[in-house]
Amino acid sequence: CAWSIERPPGDTAGCTFCHTSSEERCSTCHQRHQFDPKVARRSEQCKTCRWGKDHRDWEAYDIGLHGTVYQVNKWDPKQFDWNKKLADADYVGPTCQYCHMRGGHHNAQRFSTVYTSMGMSMADRGAPIWKEKRDRWVSVCDDCHSPRFAREQLQALDEACKDASLKYRETFKVAEDLIKDGVSDPMPKDLCPDFSGQNHIWSLKIGAYHDGEAYGGKTGESGEFRMSNCTDVERLCFESVGYFQTYIMKGMAHGSWNDATYSDGSFGMDRWLVNVKQDASQARRLAAIEKKVGVTWVPESFWKTGEWLDQLTGPYIVKNHPGKTIFDLCPDPGWLDTHHAPAEEV
Repeated sequence: CAWSIERPPGDTAGCTFCHTSSEERCSTCHQRHQFDPKVARRSEQCKTCRWGKDHRDWEAYDIGLHGTVYQVNKWDPKQFDWNKKLADADYVGPTCQYCHMRGGHHNAQRFSTVYTSMGMSMADRGAPIWKEKRDRWVSVCDDCHSPRFAREQLQALDEACKDASLKYRETFKVAEDLIKDGVSDPMPKDLCPDFSGQNHIWSLKIGAYHDGEAYGGKTGESGEFRMSNCTDVERLCFESVGYFQTYIMKGMAHGSWNDATYSDGSFGMDRWLVNVKQDASQARRLAAIEKKVGVTWVPESFWKTGEWLDQLTGPYIVKNHPGKTIFDLCPDPGWLDTHHAPAEEV
């Protein structure tokens, strides 16, 4: 993601630890030198990577109903026999592996639902394309619960994510109007170059928002989420969907109502929506005053340059490869595509 690859290595040590040195390696879960399946079957083995602001899996599981059952019983071999293969497991409560790697299947995404991008997708969850995934999700729950109960929980997850999407769309619209009306400080063209070596595309102009040159760039060009060196409104938009909306999805999926509601989930999105509205109101009032008294707005220079900003990927490209972007320099830019893999591939 742009907020990682545009920064100097020291800034993103937490990202690169999992997404380079640990990702897709057997020893990440089975532990180097030990490589004992009994270790890999415990939920804690997922904890190192699957926690934090934008992928709050461990916290949601650990303080949810299933995690509580696991924590108080995991030392009892009668309740959790780690010597059994995962396909033969008979646990008193589910582990991460039991649900996401059912029967020992190593593609953890196979038992996900429609909620791609960690719950940030705004999709029609009832569409036929998702039926197989949803049925598979329910089939895991009905090992311990009735299919009716499982589908009711999935419906509750649907409703929570739908409400979250309503809040985010409203938050986004407030920020969108500021950009289109020329009130945002700074505007994209006034920023330090983004990770690609460009600085004319609004950072929230991604995915479904490709169309419309009012956001900067040409139709079809895509921005990328930024949470640094951008307006407070844009950062709040990013955190609303990148953090709080994922809290809601992860909390509901793991039975952690606290995450879904109180711990910056639903209530967090409420707060950030109000903050964005307040910031937008102040910006518009200030712009009206400046217009009335004849003040010409000029963005401050610190948006474009600075000791730390000079270390980012964008300025490096502009300085060392004039006229080029990261898409020109990367031999296979497909890995930077903002589109997601088709459902059948996941």
